[in-house]
Amino acid sequence: MPIDINSLRTYKGGDPELYRLSMRQRFKDPSVIDAVLAKDEQWREKRSQIDQLRQKVNALQRDVIAPKKKAKENCEADVAEMKATQAEIKALEGELPEMERERDELLSTIGNVVDSEVPISQDEDRDNLVVSLYPEPLEAEAEAHAEADADGDAPSAAAKPLLPAPLSELTYALPAAKPLTHDDLLWRVDGYEPLRGQNVAGHRGYFLKNAGVLLNQALINYGIAFLRKKGYQVLQPPYMMNKEVMAGIAQLEDFDEQLYKVSGKTDDPDGASEKYLIATSEQPICGYHRNEWIEEKTLPLRYAGISTCFRKEAGSSGRDIRGIFRVHQFEKIEQFCVVRDDFEESQKEQNRMIDAAKEFYETLGFPYRVVCIVSGALNDAAVKKYDLEAWFPGQQAYRELVSCSNCTDFQARGVGARCGQKKTGGDKAKTKEEMLNERASYVHFLNATLCATGRGICCLLENYQEEDGVRVPEVLVPYMGGIDFLPFVRGPMELTKGEKGKEKGAKKKGGN
Repeated sequence: MPIDINSLRTYKGGDPELYRLSMRQRFKDPSVIDAVLAKDEQWREKRSQIDQLRQKVNALQRDVIAPKKKAKENCEADVAEMKATQAEIKALEGELPEMERERDELLSTIGNVVDSEVPISQDEDRDNLVVSLYPEPLEAEAEAHAEADADGDAPSAAAKPLLPAPLSELTYALPAAKPLTHDDLLWRVDGYEPLRGQNVAGHRGYFLKNAGVLLNQALINYGIAFLRKKGYQVLQPPYMMNKEVMAGIAQLEDFDEQLYKVSGKTDDPDGASEKYLIATSEQPICGYHRNEWIEEKTLPLRYAGISTCFRKEAGSSGRDIRGIFRVHQFEKIEQFCVVRDDFEESQKEQNRMIDAAKEFYETLGFPYRVVCIVSGALNDAAVKKYDLEAWFPGQQAYRELVSCSNCTDFQARGVGARCGQKKTGGDKAKTKEEMLNERASYVHFLNATLCATGRGICCLLENYQEEDGVRVPEVLVPYMGGIDFLPFVRGPMELTKGEKGKEKGAKKKGGN
């Protein structure tokens, strides 16, 4: 289970109020905590009843039946009573799995404990906390000088009052705008064929071609090289997962909104016929150490996951229809890290991972901001999530390129990835209370996008557009076979019938 039931049991050192608070911070109903505890109490009472009946059976065998048999006395009634009690035990034991299932089903709806840095809000547009800007705006330098002048001191690098700040309170000059958007640019450099893709694959289908393929592979290969230099092991995972493994990782709503189901008979000797396409390599890599006991001395483990990803985008109807920013199939390089069961350790690792992403996009020359996401937008597994949002000068907007989450032991519990025993007692001989407070220690999982290549291509095109084509960032040129410029080879793409209709309607409305 993602949440340890012992975390809610006060008699085992748990703190249910901590989880009630966290559920309120997530803007979810905290009464589920009490519902879980009520179910757990019923389950424990049933277990206690069974234990008492077992003691009765043992006492009958030890103190009544055995002595009578030894004395050759009649014990038929006692044997009958023992058998009746054993039958009662069997019947009660048959009730336990359903009781446990009902409790754990409720338990699985409880999210991880929200980190103290996370803004408590449901409004991402107002309250996401900006913690980093690149390049640093002139306003930060001006504020630093103003503060220094007021104090009569030299400007201090630490005097940057702009950050951290909620989006609604942050004012600075945005990076420069440019005329064309990524969909138009990708078409003009002969980089994709959306209509032909839709004829083959339907909504959001596309063919990458020529410049689009080269850019896609260049970002993949540069991403691999970048992470290998930082000591990551490169993994290319299975693109399909068994249902029971996916169920230990993905949230229930993901099955409806994100995951493609694949079914049908195969040559699988186990008869498995239901699988799910991965939405990110994070999912199969979560299962890479499934049911393993990892030696603490081998940690941290750092993986670079390279995969195609498949997403239904059921909740994104009408958004980002043009181009390849939001599609059903794309490639992604993912950071996935495993650390020991220590919150301070996983906090440090999350900072290291977002710093790696920042460095990657700085080498590509993309302006960006990093935001700490509000509590109401966190998924159940994450205690804190940073998004890196890059500047799209054609759209004149920041768009998400990276999500970096610390999931502590939430996902590791779902797949049974352990690393020893965590004890709340000291070095003295354990008391009964201390033995009860022992916990199985699970590793902490963290994940962060390095580059979803489709979105990376979109951002590159908008930032590096020139009058007659697109300049290739210097760092990618070796991965492009030496190509440093992609000329426009065709004009703008024609509007679809639907887009022409909307444009005609807008003109009529404007004329009225």
